[in-house]
Amino acid sequence: MILGMVRGTVYSTINHPFYDNRRLLLVDRIRPDGSEEGGYLLAIDSVDAGVGDLVLMIDEGNSARQIVDEDNAPIRSIIIGIVDEIQWTG
Repeated sequence: MILGMVRGTVYSTINHPFYDNRRLLLVDRIRPDGSEEGGYLLAIDSVDAGVGDLVLMIDEGNSARQIVDEDNAPIRSIIIGIVDEIQWTG
């Protein structure tokens, strides 16, 4: 799983029908201490996350397809949880 911070929403006028009525979010990868790890992902939102939310993501196509329950979905990354708190000693 990947920890990330939602930075924005991505809109497209032309896309694969799978993406109709689904939100695509821009998410920065971050470390448990809150610092940026570098890099970002575009991920389908399955938990009604919003800008500024700390989220858990999966970046692996087969796992993402299992979550949306569509064997042939053109998907790689999906947000699967909103993080309430991190307790970390590092």
